[in-house]
Amino acid sequence: APPARPVEASGGRGLRRAEGKRRQGRSRGAPRAARTAETAQRIKRSRRLKANNRERNRMHNLNAALDALRDVLPTFPEDAKLTKIETLRFAHNYIWALTETLRLA
Repeated sequence: APPARPVEASGGRGLRRAEGKRRQGRSRGAPRAARTAETAQRIKRSRRLKANNRERNRMHNLNAALDALRDVLPTFPEDAKLTKIETLRFAHNYIWALTETLRLA
């Protein structure tokens, strides 16, 4: 390695190699542009997989919460499963009806 020399105090970060000398990259394998493209694709795929997992977990949590809400709502017949929007509307109306019952009592 070439000798290091101090950098001027007006904007340097310590020591650097003599001017005109560059570090040599790897001489084996694909060209740098191809490596960069492959790396970018790998990163994109990794991010997409993580986002898909987060979304899957979010939906599992939402569905579990809706199932718990369905369990406390009075429905007839008992075996009929309400859709998501029906569950939310029913819960809203049920809470309103209970509130009105308390208010009038």
